[in-house]
Amino acid sequence: MFIDEAEIEVAGGDGGNGCMSMRREKYIPHGGPDGGDGGNGGSVYLQAVAGVDTLLDMVGRHHWHAPSGEPGMGKKKDGKAGTDLIIRVPPGTLVYDRDTGVLLADLVPAGRKVLVAKGGRGGRGNTHFTTSVRQAPEFAEPGKPGQVRQLKLQLRLIADVGLIGLPNAGKSTLLSRLSAARPKVADYPFTTLSPQLGIAELDAERRLVLADIPGLIAGAHRGAGLGQDFLRHIERTRVLVHLIDMVPLDGSTPVKSYEIIRAELAAYSPKLADKPEILVANKMDLTGASEQLAQLRAALPGQTILALSAATGTGLRPLLEAIWQLVQSVPPAEPFAAAMDTPANLPLETPDDDAQLAMEIAAIKADDQRKGRYYKKSLE
Repeated sequence: MFIDEAEIEVAGGDGGNGCMSMRREKYIPHGGPDGGDGGNGGSVYLQAVAGVDTLLDMVGRHHWHAPSGEPGMGKKKDGKAGTDLIIRVPPGTLVYDRDTGVLLADLVPAGRKVLVAKGGRGGRGNTHFTTSVRQAPEFAEPGKPGQVRQLKLQLRLIADVGLIGLPNAGKSTLLSRLSAARPKVADYPFTTLSPQLGIAELDAERRLVLADIPGLIAGAHRGAGLGQDFLRHIERTRVLVHLIDMVPLDGSTPVKSYEIIRAELAAYSPKLADKPEILVANKMDLTGASEQLAQLRAALPGQTILALSAATGTGLRPLLEAIWQLVQSVPPAEPFAAAMDTPANLPLETPDDDAQLAMEIAAIKADDQRKGRYYKKSLE
């Protein structure tokens, strides 16, 4: 099942409580505090993993919580830290803060890992709070709670080529001819209900990743048909292969089919409409296709149109070579600008724990020193 959207809650583990303990051993006249620190809670990470294709795992499990840290113990034994939780997602996953709508990260390329919920810091044991005035502190610090965040995940496929066209233009048949993918092929509209990926091999060193997008119809950018949900999957593609049925079943013309798809691309995203495009006249094995191709070329002067038949395999090799040459001339799509990539605005950034700890301990000791000077002055 192809799942490209999910909403989840991620929570870092809570920090373990610090221990309040006094040293008590036989033959040792002077004891003292010996409470250990609590362990830090585990953090939650999202990692793009090659081979993971959908967000299906997120649908059946909405809550992802990292383990908490264990409390400290006597004899200055620190509690065990909680293990980090790594959530595997497909490359190309966009991570949004569901409450604010801010894009936090774009998980490109495969292998990228981002922190989405930081674990709480473990509480300090009473050994940290001894001063010249307070020799035996009878308190310890509780652990800090882990960070909780509501996330919205949205997958946008990463492919070299996006196959677009009206329903029944022959995109799935072409994909099955060019790659080992086996999408459903039938003679009725909307046979393809979800994007399909395939790898076309020109030779041992040249490969192309193809994405077959469900058919678009007029009004797809407003939600008509299936196109709105899947148009975003061709935003990362480097080039578009626009298939046009030369003998449409509804009696329309190839020129009209071309205009419908171009209008939908422009309405959805001008940037998407500006992508390099290869026009393909498909189903040239049918009666009347040659006359329709002549009319299409007359309506689009200067536009190169490749003729083929995906059903019979005629014209496939020239198409692959043309796609390869065009793909090589187009740089890969840039990752989406995310908040984590902007130094001035890092919603996932957290203060340095060691620096914060040192500041808090220094403040406690400074306060005790002031009290000590006050007591000494009172006795005088």
